[in-house]
Amino acid sequence: MTQMAKALLVDDRRENLMALEAILQGLPVQSVAVESGEAALKQLLVDDFAVILLDAQMPDMDGFETASHIKRRERTRHVPIIFLTAADRDAQLALRGYAAGAVDYLTKPFDPWVLRAKVSVFVELWTKTRQLAAQSEMVRERDAQWRLLTEAVDEATSLLRGDDPEARARAVALLEQARWGTTPD
Repeated sequence: MTQMAKALLVDDRRENLMALEAILQGLPVQSVAVESGEAALKQLLVDDFAVILLDAQMPDMDGFETASHIKRRERTRHVPIIFLTAADRDAQLALRGYAAGAVDYLTKPFDPWVLRAKVSVFVELWTKTRQLAAQSEMVRERDAQWRLLTEAVDEATSLLRGDDPEARARAVALLEQARWGTTPD
């Protein structure tokens, strides 16, 4: 069963979190809302996320500091961050957001459909990456099975070339085990 993508919503104001959850409703993503940078960092220790929507201006640990912690961790450094802020369109804040590792920086009020589209792209990328990883694992497993089968056939062939009846019986047993996917005794 495929795991549903998750979006981490980080804002110190509950009403903003509720608005973000409403905007994302209907998308193939589970929203996880937290009210601080510290809570976001803790959540990132236990869950994987397709995207993070991060308020730039929060008390204690602001969004920029939170993002820098996220980008320093091996496990989370590749999670895309979209900064959201009510601050006026200060170019310096946007540059600071990009410098902290954001893939985008939106100022409020923003078009909810634009945010939905951006989140959808990251959810789709996350889903495709998971699918590719699963396919890659299947290929590795098949390669391992193929190697075992090849080794069994090679050993059986070697045994069949000899004159020893016990060796021939062992060769037949090896081939039967290989056929049914079991390992030799």
